[in-house]
Amino acid sequence: MLCGRTITGLPSGGCMKKLGFMMGLLLVAPLSQSSEIAPFESAPFELELPRAMAWSAYNLGTTGYNQAVGISKMLKDQHRVTLRVIPGKNDVSRLLPLMVNRVQFSANGVATYFAQEGAFQFASPRWGPVPIRLVMMSVGYSNQAIAVTEASGINSVAELRGKRVPFVRGAPALNVSMEAQLACGGLGWDDVQRIDFPGYSAMWNGMVNGQIDVAYATTVSGPTRKLEASPKGIVWLPIPHDDQDCWQRLLSIGPYFTKHMATRGAGISEDNPHEGATYPYPMLVTLASQDPKLVRSLSAAIHEGYEAFRYADPGAEGWALARQQFDWVVPFHEGAIDHFRSLGVWGLEQDAHNDRLLERQVVLREAWQAMLTLGIEEDDEFRETWMKVRAIRLRQQGFDPVWE
Repeated sequence: MLCGRTITGLPSGGCMKKLGFMMGLLLVAPLSQSSEIAPFESAPFELELPRAMAWSAYNLGTTGYNQAVGISKMLKDQHRVTLRVIPGKNDVSRLLPLMVNRVQFSANGVATYFAQEGAFQFASPRWGPVPIRLVMMSVGYSNQAIAVTEASGINSVAELRGKRVPFVRGAPALNVSMEAQLACGGLGWDDVQRIDFPGYSAMWNGMVNGQIDVAYATTVSGPTRKLEASPKGIVWLPIPHDDQDCWQRLLSIGPYFTKHMATRGAGISEDNPHEGATYPYPMLVTLASQDPKLVRSLSAAIHEGYEAFRYADPGAEGWALARQQFDWVVPFHEGAIDHFRSLGVWGLEQDAHNDRLLERQVVLREAWQAMLTLGIEEDDEFRETWMKVRAIRLRQQGFDPVWE
């Protein structure tokens, strides 16, 4: 009997075999990912961009959306490209148009990593690990952090024990990041009062109204200004860079974080920086199958047109070449690599890191193919079993599964 197809192009669970075969399927197959390095190209490269292009992005008014619009104007002015920016209210609604070829690129967030891993909202029969690739990213001068009121007197994450901490339903990017930063202080969800909210805006309204003691955001996020302007004031809790135990616990839950001193944000300045953590936001992503010449052309256009959009949003300066993070947790597309290599900023060290990430994606893909033969149709059982299969296969190849 023929199988149905999933979003990732693999068979659905409707024609799977029995769970008893699982352990046998966990035998490791040789990795098939090539690590061949393309030679340096010295000939001049001519940009080839389509007249029309579409990206998905965050909701209207967000810094991610505003940055995409700023790049859109630059592409129109300099290359006569009409870029349509389609807002998406959540991670799935941003990546689904990419998967079905409605858009060529997505200005996405940290859920890019979740999609690669086939975790959380992507641990379902309709999704699974996505062969996602980076094009460029914005690593701005802000941080991703936990905010408290200045009036609370709280100065460290460890002091949040017993406090009211928000959990935003259907938003793993917020909740996992909150959990990771709580871990810095030696805390987990069992050590705080979890207060559920239906969305990000509702969480920040709850913070301003005193329903919760903390909230999570990028330090330049619009809603944080309301708290800063209120009589309560705003303070961002530090993630001390010299606290190795803190960072070991944090990275065991959120390996996408990096150390960063923020100089932009509510209550933050160059004279009053914030010592904490960040990750790229937004990051421009596409699928592995995207045309390398298009990816290289777009990467080059963004790099060369940077001065035209760098002030479109407080976070847009993060697109500068010097801010690109080549050792992040998701691999770059070969077209972007060609562009970076031509600029002399990509070499053997970056190749080695990227190749290892590509190997991880091969392991995830093969684990998913094994998972789809197990005959599990109930969603909760499917997710639980998949996370176990995923963890076993990753460990067999020397990778940290992070989540189980």
